[in-house]
Amino acid sequence: MGDVRDELRLAVVGNPDNRRVGLFTRAAVAAGLPAPRVVPWRDVLRDGGAAFAADEVVRLDSPGEDAEVDRALRDIDDPTRVEGSARWYARFTAAVRTLEGGRRLDDPDELAVLFDKRRCHAALAAADVPVPASPTSGPGAPTVRGWADVRDLMREHAMPRAFVKLAHGSSASGVLAVETAGGGRVQATTSVESCDGKLHNSLRVRRVTREREIAALVDALAPDGLHIERWLPKASLHGRVADLRVVVIDGRATHAVVRTSRSPLTNLHLGGARGDLGAAIEAAGLRWQQALEIGERAAACFPRTLCVGVDVLPAIGWRRFAVGEVNAFGDLLPRLTGLPGSGAEGLDTYAAQIAAVRARTPETEHAAL
Repeated sequence: MGDVRDELRLAVVGNPDNRRVGLFTRAAVAAGLPAPRVVPWRDVLRDGGAAFAADEVVRLDSPGEDAEVDRALRDIDDPTRVEGSARWYARFTAAVRTLEGGRRLDDPDELAVLFDKRRCHAALAAADVPVPASPTSGPGAPTVRGWADVRDLMREHAMPRAFVKLAHGSSASGVLAVETAGGGRVQATTSVESCDGKLHNSLRVRRVTREREIAALVDALAPDGLHIERWLPKASLHGRVADLRVVVIDGRATHAVVRTSRSPLTNLHLGGARGDLGAAIEAAGLRWQQALEIGERAAACFPRTLCVGVDVLPAIGWRRFAVGEVNAFGDLLPRLTGLPGSGAEGLDTYAAQIAAVRARTPETEHAAL
């Protein structure tokens, strides 16, 4: 009988035409493994679940970028619409719990925390991971019912600048970077636009300077749940605001990318750009290892999830770091290979995950998965 690792059977729950599934499949085949069995999210949602063989190693991938799946999760036909994230969260986490059997690379309970920014922030803070201060996480945190609550909480907690986020949002959907000043002045930077009473995500980041418009946006977002965080001044790189996406696989920081922007939102699809990682490492100097260690500490809060993408926020001067978010599906970084000394040199994020699974002994797999 061959080595059990050579007989590894992979399965992925995802959208078959999605590039994420394609990249994972190519990585498996390149590693000499059979192509993973793909179980479509649309089938899971339609059939009320899916079952896996005891020896299948099961990866969950993003249900995004599929209109049919999005409609099933949010009851909304237009993928640019912002509303429905609370419904998406409830249905997605319920669907995850309908999956039976196999050895899982993603834990249902941990996914439920990862996709709730308030719960994730509280978990990180409880583990002494540095995070921006927030009045909306932790025991007894208030519910944000609208703009009036946001203004009151920012004032009460001495936050002249704050990020207001959808509790279950992703890819900067529904995010406002809010700034207040003397005389009651307020402005917000956001990609959210209102049209005919409906909210849409735009690829254009804009600045809103009328409080009435900001209030209308926040009031419309609030029913889906809001999370507020202190806006930490971030380091710059070549004249642009910068942060880091650190991918942690099986407890180890293996990949990192710098994201830079001229706006507070560094997401690549909103005009952000990959920065010079070498320049960031040089700017951080001896503190670079601290950035990676903080990413690993954040990932350690989710020990039963093989891979997460941690958004690490460097303070001005690259002197210290905090964690902005932890992303369950934060590994989509095409063509990015592993950091020197990470054990993933020459491997992209998908190949590195397959290597991590193959490196586990059967006993370790049963204990960790």
